[in-house]
Amino acid sequence: MYYVGLDIHKRNIAYCTKKSDGSIIAEGSIPSTREAIRQLVAQLPDRWEGAMEATMFTGWIYDAFEDLGHRLKVANPSMLKAICAAKKKSDEADARMIADLLRCDLLPEVTMDSREIRELRMALRFRNLLVRTAVKMKNRTAGLLMESGAEYSKSRLHRKRYFYQLLDSLDYLPSTVIDLLGMSRSSIEFFETLQRKLVRGLIEHPRLRERVERLRSIGGVGEITALTWALEIGDPKKFSSVRKAISYCGLCSALRESGGKQSRGPLSKKRNSHLQSVLVEAAKLAPRFNDQLGAVHERELKHGNRNRATLAVARKLVAYLLAVDRSGRAFEPLVAAEPVAASVTIESAEPIVLKNNTPVLA
Repeated sequence: MYYVGLDIHKRNIAYCTKKSDGSIIAEGSIPSTREAIRQLVAQLPDRWEGAMEATMFTGWIYDAFEDLGHRLKVANPSMLKAICAAKKKSDEADARMIADLLRCDLLPEVTMDSREIRELRMALRFRNLLVRTAVKMKNRTAGLLMESGAEYSKSRLHRKRYFYQLLDSLDYLPSTVIDLLGMSRSSIEFFETLQRKLVRGLIEHPRLRERVERLRSIGGVGEITALTWALEIGDPKKFSSVRKAISYCGLCSALRESGGKQSRGPLSKKRNSHLQSVLVEAAKLAPRFNDQLGAVHERELKHGNRNRATLAVARKLVAYLLAVDRSGRAFEPLVAAEPVAASVTIESAEPIVLKNNTPVLA
């Protein structure tokens, strides 16, 4: 068996092929193109395994090798301490280190989702970019009005009818400002139309339709939260416990222990930032629509501030989402048991006597 380590970049890919004993068979650099990858695979031995570091270029390179009949392993970059701590760091040295980690079975491997899920995830993240851009344009519209000294209603500014009525009444503003306001409004409408189209396409996708419906059965979970969970998590069975899912979502603090002493810091930076932001925002609204989450929020609010209560709701929300996603069934709210009556009436034709203060039939 031969082991191939790949250090990938935008323009080039450094590779190193090693035997089981660690001796180098071949190494070099190729352009980051599909044709160069095809030529590299043709030169490799018959039996080999390959690995690379997870970067923004990992997706298409992983797919290019998969199309050629080879599946690479992908390493977690934050756990490749051997590369980060090396005295000499170059593309060739990184490729050698990745090959050694693969050869010694020490590679911190991460899960690669299917090509279809990654493509849908890319569309959802592009939708989030459109939303952020639309918000920036809304803020820029309000800024133009404030800089010009125009009076307007803050709560109705971004409504279409009110905005154009306001624009017609601002005849005292320079024509340049009027043109900029018009362009800002046109951009906002364009971005909002695109993002609605993307969301509608994702919800109606056959791979996601039933899954999103099940996730939305949880009170307080909307279509964006359900889509983000489904596409960012991928296969929910890769999490063996709720704790690992909570850690992946970035809803727990980092633990540092030394000499028997433990310390907790703020929320860990090693997380899926897309999931973290969506779950925190959902946790602020979910208690209004879900009685169980509302009870969690009220209980934690008595012991701390609102941030602590929001995080507790977000963690419970992760538990609900993971349970629904793994079981494949809709969410069923917990029904409180009916209180037992203090006194019980026994209707019987036979007389009742007391034996040791306990009613029994005679």
